[in-house]
Amino acid sequence: MWNRNLVAISAISMLSVMPGMMYAQQQTLSAGSDASSSVKIDLPADSPVTLISAGTDQSRVTARGGMLVLDLHMSLTLRNSGARRVRGVTLLITTQEATPGGKGSVARPCIDVAVGQNFSVPVDIRLVRPVQQANGPLVHVQLDGVLFDDLSFYGPNRLKSSQRDLTIMEVEAQRDRAYYKQVLQAKGEDGLRKEVLTSMAKAGERRQLDVALTHNGSAVGSAVASNALSGGTDAVHFAFLSLPDAPVLAVQGQAAISGNEASSPWIEVQNLDKKKSVRYVEIGWVVKDKEGNEYLAGSVPGSGVTALNTSGAGPGAVVQPGMRGRLEPDATLKFSHAGRPIGIAGMTGFVSRVEFADGKVWVPSRKDLDSSPMLRTMSPSAEEQRLLDIYAKQGLTALVTELAKY
Repeated sequence: MWNRNLVAISAISMLSVMPGMMYAQQQTLSAGSDASSSVKIDLPADSPVTLISAGTDQSRVTARGGMLVLDLHMSLTLRNSGARRVRGVTLLITTQEATPGGKGSVARPCIDVAVGQNFSVPVDIRLVRPVQQANGPLVHVQLDGVLFDDLSFYGPNRLKSSQRDLTIMEVEAQRDRAYYKQVLQAKGEDGLRKEVLTSMAKAGERRQLDVALTHNGSAVGSAVASNALSGGTDAVHFAFLSLPDAPVLAVQGQAAISGNEASSPWIEVQNLDKKKSVRYVEIGWVVKDKEGNEYLAGSVPGSGVTALNTSGAGPGAVVQPGMRGRLEPDATLKFSHAGRPIGIAGMTGFVSRVEFADGKVWVPSRKDLDSSPMLRTMSPSAEEQRLLDIYAKQGLTALVTELAKY
């Protein structure tokens, strides 16, 4: 008999491989009932979502040397068994948390699941764990958080970012749905069609950069040597765009620029809010290359902000109203376009996301994004892209119907 919140999936016999062997053996994760050597899906007794079914037929486990490589391709079906509509879910997936590559997560943001309704969470992730490890499930799947339609949150938030990420994406979704609903109300269906076509046309105008974020040292693997691009390393001061409604102001900052890499960046910010303390700030980037072309890099995941002029404050400390803080991630940003590295001539930053100490978040309004010619071509949010796809595939009537759901 299955516990409704605990399901063991796919018994896997441990592969008979000694550490150091150089060839690989592969085995499928198939349905079974042996809880001691399988995938365990563990949801709390009071969880607002419950497990209905799980499939692991496409998952594989391979022994390489002294490690097991688990390519997980699972389809989980959950049910909203709580009292509020679900807007997002994050699952924590581990093989061994202390092992590099032994921990990951999957999320379903910006969904709308009514009470009693089922929904799917696809799991496509690769993890590793030592062959010689204590007995127990090969993979442990746990609930890290659930976001509801009123932006309240349930879960341990062990990843520290689940609540923030789900909330930010939902706030962006609410912003963009409201925008298109306002266009529909003010200009009718013809006006909505024109606005959607304009948004779709912007996609061809965007010069987007790919950004690789490497922690604890310089990024590696550039197709073109950094020195060949820049002739050395220069300390470059950032310029900043000021968004009208932003609660945080980027004051100053710099990074060591070498070719397509920006390392050891730091940014000083000021909390402009008169009442709320700030816990997290994310910066978006506009990058200029040696030929004067500008590219929108979008938001690069930030880090906790360190409060300045506060005795004993360290990373993760909140920045009080009116006070200043410092973003100083131990990381290197590496920029490329169409698979080729670009030589960086300058960088302009803007505050793109803010999390307050009370868990509330701020994202730029449509007005903020329209305040700069460059930001008008920002990539759409996940929700706006979904709405544009509905129009492209199903037409205007389907889009109007979708907007009416909210």
